[in-house]
Amino acid sequence: MELKINNLSKTYPNGVQALKSINLTIGKGMFGLLGQNGAGKSTFMRTIATLQDADQGKIVLDEIDMFKKPQEARKVLGYLPQEFGVYDTVSAQEMLDYVADLKGIVNKKERKKLVKALLNKVNLYDVRKKKLGTYSGGMKQRFGIAQALIGSPKLIIVDEPTAGLDPAERKRFYNILSELGQETIVILSTHIVEDVTTLCSDMAVIGNGEVLYRGAPKKLIESVKGKIWEKEITRGELAEYEKKFFVTSSHLKQGRMSVDVYSDTLPDSSFKEKEADMEDAYFAVIHPEIDFLASARG
Repeated sequence: MELKINNLSKTYPNGVQALKSINLTIGKGMFGLLGQNGAGKSTFMRTIATLQDADQGKIVLDEIDMFKKPQEARKVLGYLPQEFGVYDTVSAQEMLDYVADLKGIVNKKERKKLVKALLNKVNLYDVRKKKLGTYSGGMKQRFGIAQALIGSPKLIIVDEPTAGLDPAERKRFYNILSELGQETIVILSTHIVEDVTTLCSDMAVIGNGEVLYRGAPKKLIESVKGKIWEKEITRGELAEYEKKFFVTSSHLKQGRMSVDVYSDTLPDSSFKEKEADMEDAYFAVIHPEIDFLASARG
């Protein structure tokens, strides 16, 4: 099972080039997608989901050309957008039955069996008759996954799925995604970089419409090992340090400012080496002046 994306490009009427010759091959499992706002991430997700056209390029899921046969592609595609709305006055059971009918499952007994199985899978069967408007944020997201699973999709796309969820709900939600990734392709777009490290064996970073990095999360972290340095400074010194060093990020820790700097060697004796994590690696790869991953960029 493979999703092949070749030479995918998209420019909007206002002249913004959202995608620039994207080339990716994604196999079964959890695939993480990171990128800043405006990087082209959402355009990329919507295009794969057949919700908008590209100017050029090709997307093939197994043997299905998704641009030439979008209706056929949608039968094997599940999509959970960033903003997932529900009908507040309808129950989860009723809504899933309706969606299954729309997807061509016309046999009532078959639909009933499918809806029961999906509700059990996302742990919503006990509240199946409650109105969706009474659900918590996490319950609505789990319902969103249930509707995305109708039709046994080969590809599931989830765009920023955990915004507003508490840690417990987020963990439950990702447990479901991890289980799904054993049988299908799951593309996870998220701003929570640690989740990519935990959940995904493969990933890409997108910036300015291009693939800046493609590979294993651990490999990306290893590439900045011994190159991230930290130091406590005052807030007033931040601008000076940004001019002098490659500052990848700055943080407030217990009311004190700390900067992280990328450098092959110790910047000066006032810095100490920091144990690099995914956040450090991500900020380094999107930094416009740091080119240490040039060979990995696509």
